[in-house]
Amino acid sequence: MRLTRHTDHAFRALIYMGLLDRGELVTIGRIAEDYAISRNHLMKVMQKLVQNGFVASTRGKHGGVCLGVSPGDIRLGDVARVTEGQDQVNACLDSNGDRECPLQPDCPLHHAMGEAMDAFYAVLDRYTLADMLADPERLGALLGFESTTASGAGASGR
Repeated sequence: MRLTRHTDHAFRALIYMGLLDRGELVTIGRIAEDYAISRNHLMKVMQKLVQNGFVASTRGKHGGVCLGVSPGDIRLGDVARVTEGQDQVNACLDSNGDRECPLQPDCPLHHAMGEAMDAFYAVLDRYTLADMLADPERLGALLGFESTTASGAGASGR
């Protein structure tokens, strides 16, 4: 299974916000710049994260985004389900994509792929964003944060 860029950007943005002091706002442009990713694509990702309560957004001149809930309450499997959608690994379509496979009602491959997807998400469900933030000083240094705080590597002074 290969995760989409959408999910990768979501995970990275959540880690970034998790490194900030609780409630500290950061712009989407800053996150995109620090990760060298598309700002436009990250805006779409953030919209989905805000809609699902993982991220809080404040509009205006001094606005930005921050985590909407505690890092311990954000399961990686939940984020992946939101960003990946509910598509199956195998599409059960013929090569033209316009006709369902005749085996679909009871296809052993479809059942095996469904089991594989369930196992994949089960592993992600074991981890939270807090687990990803176990070494905030190291992660903050990799992102170029200049100072650290008790709750993580703050971006102050950037």
